[in-house]
Amino acid sequence: MLIAHPENHRLPATFIPGSPGIDVAAAEQAAAALLAAIGVSAGSEAADRTPARMVAGLAELLSCPAWEFTTFPNREGQHELVLARDVPFTSLCAHHLLPFSGVAHVGVLPAARIAGLSKLARAVEAFAARMQVQEELGQQIAAFLEERLECRGVGVVLAAEHLCMTRRGVRAQGAETVTIACRGDLRDDPGARAEFLQLAAPQTRRAA
Repeated sequence: MLIAHPENHRLPATFIPGSPGIDVAAAEQAAAALLAAIGVSAGSEAADRTPARMVAGLAELLSCPAWEFTTFPNREGQHELVLARDVPFTSLCAHHLLPFSGVAHVGVLPAARIAGLSKLARAVEAFAARMQVQEELGQQIAAFLEERLECRGVGVVLAAEHLCMTRRGVRAQGAETVTIACRGDLRDDPGARAEFLQLAAPQTRRAA
């Protein structure tokens, strides 16, 4: 099977495993069968070499190296919003196996511990390496950060172009999809939520 990502993000340790391996031989055989089924001539350069390229490309999109979610004591009592903006990501549409790409804006209201800033981007990268829909991706990132940091609030805004919508079907070129996933005070406190969305909003209007 090409994809076997664990659905449960609740991991007890700070060390985050990488993506499971892909059965390359089986995937290349399936890719070759697909190309034959859509009329690619046997013995052509495309038939000979494209299956390996297809699988390598999918493996890259669906892979994330193992990493450690590093946190530090909040010694200075940072209680205002910490926001990482314009974090690039690419994921795969679960319905069409086409990429959707854009930027994430990740906000955290700290409590006793703060995350290394790169770890906010790492969380986006790790959860993007799956077949899914954009709504799921934002909720997965928010739930993971809320659990690991035990913070007062988390917000994730994703703005992305979906090739399944802009290059096929309705062909709505230039369309951008924005989703919001908030937890804690960034969901329940109107002032905190408004501040987060205001800081994230100018970036969501730009194409990734």
